[in-house]
Amino acid sequence: MTDIPAVRAAVEANVIVIRQGIELLAVLSADRYARRLPVAYNASIGGHLRHIIDHYESFFAALESGDLDYENRACSTEIETDARLAARILGSIADRLLALGEDTESLSLAYRVETSPSRHSSSSVLRELEFLLSHTVHHYALVAVMCRLQHHEPEESFGIAPSTLRYQQTQAICAR
Repeated sequence: MTDIPAVRAAVEANVIVIRQGIELLAVLSADRYARRLPVAYNASIGGHLRHIIDHYESFFAALESGDLDYENRACSTEIETDARLAARILGSIADRLLALGEDTESLSLAYRVETSPSRHSSSSVLRELEFLLSHTVHHYALVAVMCRLQHHEPEESFGIAPSTLRYQQTQAICAR
């Protein structure tokens, strides 16, 4: 058995998490999706999904230009209020990720440093895919809390990092 290339593994992990979001949007009411919750910094589930989408779009733009800037985002309010649109875009993101070629493995990206906007640091596709995975799961955890505040229970593993799920599985096996 051969090891899967690191970028391919990172793509597949991102796609799994993105599909969790699509599945949530399929069962979440439009009102719950768009409702701003004062206890959650007046944010909405839609706002978190839009933020996630913006980060993936920044990543794809960087694949074209070589320059990565997560702060330069579209921030479409339409995505924040239209769960079906968000689900379609997430599906497109998953498709675009799966279409990435092996040539991206060696692609170098110039990342604009948040703390010093005039400076850049080098990054890689693998590093950014790992960041996007972590970033998405982090926001999903907030979304899961927001769902529960609105009396909607998300799927059990929604918002839990893949590494945490693997750890929990090993603990369950050890407990047998």
